Amino acid sequence: MQGHKELIVWQKAVDLVVAIYKLTKSFPKAEVYGLASQMQRAAVSVPSNIAEGHGLKQTQAYARHLAIANGSLTELETQLEIARRLGYLTAENELVINQAGEVGRMLAGLRRSLQARIQDSGQDKTAEGKQPGLNPES
Repeated sequence: MQGHKELIVWQKAVDLVVAIYKLTKSFPKAEVYGLASQMQRAAVSVPSNIAEGHGLKQTQAYARHLAIANGSLTELETQLEIARRLGYLTAENELVINQAGEVGRMLAGLRRSLQARIQDSGQDKTAEGKQPGLNPES
């Protein structure tokens, strides 16, 4: 299994963090501890949860962390919309919205793949006469 740094979704999520930090530098000083800080924390949470879940080496735990990463990404997308409506985003800065969407699509694909793996392993256990979800390795 590859390390988390080789995952394209993790790489794109880190690129998104860098873009968010660059973007929030131009926010008004009044937002340093407000919207800018919230956006930075939400952005950092995405690749962090991808890496943490991957590092646990358990499919269900990985899927949970990807769900958390997706929640953080959705939070960030909401904050980007608020920043846009407040006039903090220039046309050039709005490209970060596309980056967030790309990461979201990649996360969704990875989550679907893991869910299929979880379901397949659950069916195998059921076929063997074991109850799904009770095996600590799943």
